[in-house]
Amino acid sequence: MAEFPGELHYLESHEWARVEEDGSVTVGISDHAQDELGDVVFVELPEIDSEVIAKQEAGVVESVKAASDIYAPVSGTVIAINDKLEEEPEIVNDSPYDDGWFFKISPTDLDELKSLLSAAEYKESCEDDAH
Repeated sequence: MAEFPGELHYLESHEWARVEEDGSVTVGISDHAQDELGDVVFVELPEIDSEVIAKQEAGVVESVKAASDIYAPVSGTVIAINDKLEEEPEIVNDSPYDDGWFFKISPTDLDELKSLLSAAEYKESCEDDAH
């Protein structure tokens, strides 16, 4: 059964966003998404200091089944990427909400998070897709 942590914000395209204590936003893909993708074999992340725009492509995740774009949940500047994923992309499958995060953004407008789905809304969206 997929996990849907309540403190996160979600895009319908299956990315999650977590606001950190320093105001940055950490981004990854949901447990549901990694489960649907299967074994993750490659992750292409944005460059540090690059600008990302909310709900636009910021990277790619590839699995044995498919390749999917990664969308930024908020606009801002990429301040960190998860280097571990270059050598060990399978971390996304093992720990999508902790060790398997993709990148961190210094957001230009945290209010953009208000347009994202809550955990309950995202879970409902995933269940609707399954039917």
